[in-house]
Amino acid sequence: MKRLASILLIYLLLVAAGDAAPLIFVVRHAEKATTGGDNPDLSVAGQKRADALARILKDSQITAVFVSEFKRTQETAAPTARAAHLSPIVLPANDVPALVAKLRALNGNALVVGHGNTIPDLMKALGITTPISIPDDDYTEIFVVWPGDIPQLLRLHYPF
Repeated sequence: MKRLASILLIYLLLVAAGDAAPLIFVVRHAEKATTGGDNPDLSVAGQKRADALARILKDSQITAVFVSEFKRTQETAAPTARAAHLSPIVLPANDVPALVAKLRALNGNALVVGHGNTIPDLMKALGITTPISIPDDDYTEIFVVWPGDIPQLLRLHYPF
């Protein structure tokens, strides 16, 4: 499974490079701690998942990382951003139009770490017509969006 996902990602990167269209990797924040009120840190499992995400995306040529104002998105993105020598761009979680505007202006690949309730709206705004629903206990999906003339979506799952 891991090997197949890597092969598919490589293929998508080659296609995107040939067409000069960036890829957008969208994930839900990793597992959060049960303490911390409305803005908890990641749990130990979430930290492991964030590290796994960085390993998976290490050769994806990420040039921008977008997170919300919540610690769980920032901590999920941190290992990937560090590996790519980037500072994440913080945007309000519910400001999908601002995020889409920034994504459309990019010349390179991006990682977006969002929330289960904001990712479906982001996908729609990017032109993905497939309905997206993320169960409350699912932190495993990587949505790979190629925003060409007809936007394409590849859904992958990643373990840690």
